[in-house]
Amino acid sequence: MFEILFAAIAGLLPVLVILVIVLIVATGSLFIVQQQTEYIIERLGKFNRTCTAGLHVKIPFIERIAAKVELRTCQSELSIDGKTKDNVTITMNVAAQYHVSYDRGAMPEESGVFRSYYMLSDPEQQMCAYITDALRSAIPNYTLDEVFDNKDLIANDVNTTVAARMVAYGFDLVSTLITSIGLPRDVEASMNKINSAQREREAAQALADADRIKVVVEAQAQAQAMEEAGRGIAAQRRAIAEGIADSIDVIRESGVSTTEANQLFLFTQWTEMMAEFAKKSKSNTVVLPANFSETTSMFEQMLVAQESEKQNDEK
Repeated sequence: MFEILFAAIAGLLPVLVILVIVLIVATGSLFIVQQQTEYIIERLGKFNRTCTAGLHVKIPFIERIAAKVELRTCQSELSIDGKTKDNVTITMNVAAQYHVSYDRGAMPEESGVFRSYYMLSDPEQQMCAYITDALRSAIPNYTLDEVFDNKDLIANDVNTTVAARMVAYGFDLVSTLITSIGLPRDVEASMNKINSAQREREAAQALADADRIKVVVEAQAQAQAMEEAGRGIAAQRRAIAEGIADSIDVIRESGVSTTEANQLFLFTQWTEMMAEFAKKSKSNTVVLPANFSETTSMFEQMLVAQESEKQNDEK
């Protein structure tokens, strides 16, 4: 019984071995290329073709997958030292974004995938070297302030220069960005002091301008107020003069002489003045003459003062 079973297994063994070999060969022959990836296939050590995304077959033991080329955009970051035109050493952090060229060319050997793999052993390192050289050549043309002001312009110039070189190696340089600029501590402290002093100077200038405007506006307002007050006083005096003239005309029509009319007018003004004084003054006591005859002397003094003022005006 065991001899029969053993003989049957021995008879199937070659078939099993063949099936295993076929399975291994079939598994090694089929491969899948992922999206945004391209495989380079070599036959007996020589470039044969490239395979895009999908299911592909290769000849076992004769063909091999030499490289899996990433087609997505990649980014490399590097730190570069440079000296500006005014002899300040700065440190720039640079980010370079690039991808393998999508150009297929007339022949497979002219495609971007072929050149990116076979022309440079370390393309990322070579590109970083080009960017470093281009930046260190550009920075000495600018002062420190100009580097900050023209950061994007410098990056674009470097990108244009390096991209022209890398395209021959099958890479497209998408953009070169200067992400940050580092300064020595003493230079940074000096710049902060300069900026602080400039802001203080601008603030002082603004306050001085505000004070000057305030003084000018107040002077203009005061001048306008005085002008309006002068007009009011002039109008008041004109009204008083007209009223006095009308009053004198009325008194004259009543048969009173001019001298008597003037005395009466002065007395009336005096009494009005005293009444107004009593209303508005903070004093509680008003000293008046003991009898009316003394007020006559007051009238005479007022007339003398008036006559004296007239003579001064004529002189």
